[in-house]
Amino acid sequence: MSHKHHNNNPFKNSENLDEDIKQETSENTEENSDKNNSELDELQKKYDTLNQQYLRLAADFDNYRKRQEHEREELLKFGTENALKKMIEVLDNFERGKKALENVEDCQTVKDSFDLVHKQVVEALTKLGLEVIETEGKEFDPNFHDAVMQTPTSDKPEHTIINELQKGYKMGDKVLRPALVNVATSEG
Repeated sequence: MSHKHHNNNPFKNSENLDEDIKQETSENTEENSDKNNSELDELQKKYDTLNQQYLRLAADFDNYRKRQEHEREELLKFGTENALKKMIEVLDNFERGKKALENVEDCQTVKDSFDLVHKQVVEALTKLGLEVIETEGKEFDPNFHDAVMQTPTSDKPEHTIINELQKGYKMGDKVLRPALVNVATSEG
């Protein structure tokens, strides 16, 4: 706060004194205003910096959360996929046993029990997401079928699956094992 030295005249006119006081007050207000503006600018810069850091941190955390969720889904999917691959072999053995028992007449109870267990295994695997790849009468698709035989025939259109040698399985869009098939080719 700056003080102007006034004449030390005690009889000075009071009007001049009022003007001097107003002038000093005005100068002090301008000084304080400049000081407040610079402090306000500095605080605004700090706020902007902290706000930008917060926004970046929030975005990083959101990306982290999405990545973790995706990884968790992939792990669950991978675990189910491995379980299904292992169970396919069991399912194959059930189907081989079922075929072996088809012509046995005196073992109806064994066949009924076997059918029940087979049905339960198929239902459990289906609930896990296992799907049988369609073959019979379908057009050969190398994404789902593995042609291990080709038979020249005029009975079926070319590239049509004549019969299935081993079932194929998928989970959603992912083929776990392609179907082994016999495919029709043109005669000649």
